[in-house]
Amino acid sequence: MAEQFSVPVTVRGYETDVQGHLNQSVYLQYAEHARWALMHAAGISQAELIGKGVGPVVLETTIRYLRELRAGDEVEVTCGFAWGEGKSFRIEQTIRKTDGTVSAELTCVGGLLDLKERRLVADPREYFRALATDPQEFGL
Repeated sequence: MAEQFSVPVTVRGYETDVQGHLNQSVYLQYAEHARWALMHAAGISQAELIGKGVGPVVLETTIRYLRELRAGDEVEVTCGFAWGEGKSFRIEQTIRKTDGTVSAELTCVGGLLDLKERRLVADPREYFRALATDPQEFGL
């Protein structure tokens, strides 16, 4: 099994709340950053997605906060796709400090939206497989 995709991020002071913790909304931004970085690593750009008339959408997100993050903490944000049979897929993500401490676990349900029809495409795997220069990044 291939190593799960990850990107490094350093927590910036302006991302923290009044208690000095990473603001809860920033966890979502870190997760989104990792998802786009994975697409880039797989060889897919936003322009290519638009050119094919599709765009990724998040349908649901669950975050489990486990340990606080503070300004200056260095983390890695992982990203892995889990494919089912339908129009949607799951993305499992972990935000982990460099010492191995897990700060948060995120699970997203996503899909690929047909930008003209405004409906999810029937088989998002085929779009990712066709567009990617490295579909293994998506577990395909």
